[in-house]
Amino acid sequence: MKSPSFQRLLDLSGKIALVTGAGRGIGAGIATRLAEAGAAVGVHYRSSAEGAERVAEEIRGGGGRACALSADVTQEGQVKGLIEEMVAAFDRLDILINNAGTYPVSPLVAMPEDQWDEVMAANLKSVHLCTQAAARQMIEQADGGSVVNVSSIEGQAPADLHAHYTSAKAGVIMHTRAAALELGRHHIRVNSVAPGLIWAEGLEEAWPDGVRRWLNSVPLGRLGQPHDVADACLFFAAPASRWITGATLTVDGGMLSSPIF
Repeated sequence: MKSPSFQRLLDLSGKIALVTGAGRGIGAGIATRLAEAGAAVGVHYRSSAEGAERVAEEIRGGGGRACALSADVTQEGQVKGLIEEMVAAFDRLDILINNAGTYPVSPLVAMPEDQWDEVMAANLKSVHLCTQAAARQMIEQADGGSVVNVSSIEGQAPADLHAHYTSAKAGVIMHTRAAALELGRHHIRVNSVAPGLIWAEGLEEAWPDGVRRWLNSVPLGRLGQPHDVADACLFFAAPASRWITGATLTVDGGMLSSPIF
């Protein structure tokens, strides 16, 4: 197999990408970065319609192609409809970024059952349903594809008050490997990106102690930014990672390398 030229390593020209949970934050950063690399982008949202429309308009304003699409990605029928809308809008699907999720906190002994179920559905079930539906479309197209799951360093090291979230994100990492095993025969690569603490508007005010503890411990000395995660997703979506599947790339400023005592 001939290696792509240096100029093509991160080139997504002609590719069609769907990014879930892309109306704000990390998802918005991923959507805009893939568009900058040449992909047409489906900007998925569940509740942030205004944000998703703004991201899509920004992409179109830069000369790219994008549309905002709504679906509850914890519901199989709506996921099926989302993929159908993507194909109707762009004729095919080459890249799926599973970014949608939720991040509540609760002590283990007081955690309500419905919160556990909600976190598992939003963070893990959604990955399964979207990967399944996207893979069916990619198999039908018969020329491969790439799935990138946004997991978390909490899938590798637990955090206080996050038993549901850490469990779900650990499940995302293993689902990535299982999907890579089964879908490789169809030339569909499946990888995951595990971010650390990523800046979001109001984070310092909402969680000052957590931000302080992070900054005191992280080797590279700062919070992550959405574009840090977006760049890792671009790598996995692009020809640069053509012989990588089933991998998890940690994007955390070195936090997991910090001593535990």
